[in-house]
Amino acid sequence: MARATLQTIADRVGVSRMTVSNAFSRPDQLSAALRERILAVADELGYVGPNPTARALASGAAGSVGLVLSDNLSYALTDGVANALLSAITDELAPTGLALTLLSDAPRGTIIPARDVAMDGAFIYSCDPGSTAVDWLTKRQLPLVFIDQAPAAGIASVNVDDRGGARAAAQHVVGLGHRRVAIVTTGYGGEFGVVPEPLRSTGAYTERQRLHGWLDALTPAGIEPVVVRRPNADPVEVGQVAARQLLALDGPRPTAILCFSDAMAIGVVRALQDSGLRVPADVSVVGFDDNPGLQWAQPALTTVRQDVTAKGRAAAVALTAAITRAKAQTTGRARHLLLPTELVVRDSTAPPPA
Repeated sequence: MARATLQTIADRVGVSRMTVSNAFSRPDQLSAALRERILAVADELGYVGPNPTARALASGAAGSVGLVLSDNLSYALTDGVANALLSAITDELAPTGLALTLLSDAPRGTIIPARDVAMDGAFIYSCDPGSTAVDWLTKRQLPLVFIDQAPAAGIASVNVDDRGGARAAAQHVVGLGHRRVAIVTTGYGGEFGVVPEPLRSTGAYTERQRLHGWLDALTPAGIEPVVVRRPNADPVEVGQVAARQLLALDGPRPTAILCFSDAMAIGVVRALQDSGLRVPADVSVVGFDDNPGLQWAQPALTTVRQDVTAKGRAAAVALTAAITRAKAQTTGRARHLLLPTELVVRDSTAPPPA
């Protein structure tokens, strides 16, 4: 059986090809009765609608937006924080009809997603600062929104108060009486292992902000933390490896460990417990994020809460507004939104052992 086309349906109904096309793409251009008759014939012939690629070429719109990240794409579907962000973005996009496409910032053979994938705009989410994806998307003149990235002129951005949250976490352990404090963090490039000058090892915005925040509280207290920095990888494994490195160092072990994320904190707790140490009786552990996927942790993690849902919704609103302005060829101010964080004290922190 020959494949049905717009012309096939037009011939059957006795209307023009354009009228059939309007039934799918511009239903306001014909009566409800005529559109219903056209759609019924299309259904009878097995016709599902105009080719999406051709429709995109004709309209100049792809009908989707990209979310670019440096991590393995499965991270966005398995990590609780990333998952909550995607859920908030897709909920906010739903009324617009825009689909969300996950894209790696790294080339795949001859394919460079940021250059080659059709999209109407893109979110840049916690990407390696050395990534070329932003350059490609900027060259394409696509509307962009940064999430967990350093703010840039002319591009809307949504961040949380990473520095303030990390400062509160460090102030908490200092207030409990801890003086031997370690930091476990992760990033792209730079120096790894026990790093004496961590701020010189990273260019990633979120990591720098959290390092600044921890040091804001520790340095005035006369505390020089031991900082273990690991390459970006599975966060639980990063936490486990970093904790084992800390425990292998000469000298007194830390009595409190501040972690870049809750998932890393889970890895740290596991390594401590595997070595026979108790959390928090022997070592206090603090996370960051209040990861909804890790609230089963025992002991319950003291952490810094960020409102991931608000962050995702704000980013989606900013991108749809930027796309609307681009279509209308108008300009507007790119807002840089900073959302608050909150220290949540639970069971993984206590005063240091006597």
